[in-house]
Amino acid sequence: MAAAIEVSYFNSFWLKQVRDDGGDPVWPNGYKYNEEAPIQPGPADNLPLPLKPFPFPITDVNTQQNNWFVEESRIRGGYNNTQVDLGVKAYIVEDEPKQQHRLNALIYSGIFNSRTGINNTNQFSVGESITKATDPANGSIQKLYAEDTNLIVFQENKVSRALIDKDAIYSAEGNAAVTSTQLVIGQIVPYAGNFGISRNPESFAVYGYQKYFADKDRNAVLRLSMDGLTEISGYGMSDYFRDNLSSIGESGRIIGGYDIHNKNYTISLQQTPAWQENVDNPSNYATLTFDELVNGWNSFYTYKPTATGSLKNKFYSFKNGSIYQHYSNPTGNNRGTFYGSYAPSNITFVFNDNSNVSKNFQTINYEGDNGWQVNSFVSDAQRFDYVNNGWVSYDDTTAQVPSYNKTYNDGGVIYRLGFDRKENKYFANLVNNSPARDGEVVWGNEMSGIKGYFATVTFSTDGSTAKVLSNITSSLTIPIKDLLGTVNIGDIISGVGILGSPKIVSITQSLITVDVAQTLTTNTILSIGGTDVGGPKELWSVGSNFVVSSY
Repeated sequence: MAAAIEVSYFNSFWLKQVRDDGGDPVWPNGYKYNEEAPIQPGPADNLPLPLKPFPFPITDVNTQQNNWFVEESRIRGGYNNTQVDLGVKAYIVEDEPKQQHRLNALIYSGIFNSRTGINNTNQFSVGESITKATDPANGSIQKLYAEDTNLIVFQENKVSRALIDKDAIYSAEGNAAVTSTQLVIGQIVPYAGNFGISRNPESFAVYGYQKYFADKDRNAVLRLSMDGLTEISGYGMSDYFRDNLSSIGESGRIIGGYDIHNKNYTISLQQTPAWQENVDNPSNYATLTFDELVNGWNSFYTYKPTATGSLKNKFYSFKNGSIYQHYSNPTGNNRGTFYGSYAPSNITFVFNDNSNVSKNFQTINYEGDNGWQVNSFVSDAQRFDYVNNGWVSYDDTTAQVPSYNKTYNDGGVIYRLGFDRKENKYFANLVNNSPARDGEVVWGNEMSGIKGYFATVTFSTDGSTAKVLSNITSSLTIPIKDLLGTVNIGDIISGVGILGSPKIVSITQSLITVDVAQTLTTNTILSIGGTDVGGPKELWSVGSNFVVSSY
């Protein structure tokens, strides 16, 4: 909005003598010393100039004659002395009345000094150079981070640093010499590399001299350190981040934080922000961590935070207005439990020894603690064959290998369903459960092991998980959905809201019956069976015995 505001300046002084009808002195603005209400103005013009009565409703003539003021515009009132000039007239003129958003510029106020009590943070003097603009071609400024005497500026398409209270003078050879200056923000120098922070400043995290952030416009996750910018998403995960960062729209979020407990950068890719979803049913997200010690991405997590951060050697995350401390053990075994929901831990291996030789994988073994099971053992794919008017791809798979605790009774003899143990090493045979291929005579569990050049194996802590299908009240029957793993009679159910330690007494396709009545809500996550659920389980090594395939 255009404005022209004039402020009047007077070049005269008043000498006043003012008393009311009672002879009491009155402040020059019309108030008595002991009054709050002003005296109303009125006519009183019976005195000649330069003496005039002060315009108050004073009825006594003598009092009127004793109230006067003298107006003088010359210094000391001397004859022909210097007259006080009007000076510069104060005004504001907006030639361009339209509002402007300078998204690529910085402005700073006066100083704040807590030691001396100076606080000029509300002062923006136009008489000083208090603005600094970056290249508008690099987009808006999304994040500022002060480090020692540098200010790091994160734009959508560029990362730069600005000198604070100093500037750089360049010689003819291009060498920079830092010099002291009165400028608050000195020259802005970009870092090498065409990367920015896009529009996701929430992905920023810092530890020491290492700054981490995501640039979804370029499908990259980056680290800024003393050696400049490094694309850490390229450490074995370039395809993954290309696919997942490109799927995050403008309404999505990339939550970043530094886990000081494990010394990891944690990033959560969320197509739908965590605060817009039910805590019991998060979807369309991936939370994973980068470890500097291995220079790679080492783990996925099942939690979906609103924000994360570290404070005083503790790692915290926020969800639905609550704060959660990670790696805390106040209630006993709670490993794999985030925001009150438990999920089994799992790890995937690739068996790729002698990759140019076709093999028959016959057994699986591991060294570690009891409580691990094999969820899947899959060979490389054989593709493609044209069968029944369509192209199909084949791979060999095995049945799930249960943990050591899973048993069955045959004629009074207890046998292991999966892993057996000898000298603290766990081993099991692989049972093929591949479907029949075109032209095969023997397939599935009639064959031993699986064939392939390599195999992908997924281990997980034992037990199964499922969700409650609908609300129940004091019921022995629990409707379930999204069952992962196998369920057996006698398995113990645990989870948030579970009363006691109920055992399964019967099973159908979508119902389980327990021996203790339960009251549960929809989507409650159930942990079924398992060895010391939530307790520590270590896995040191995994292997497989194979023979060279005959075909």
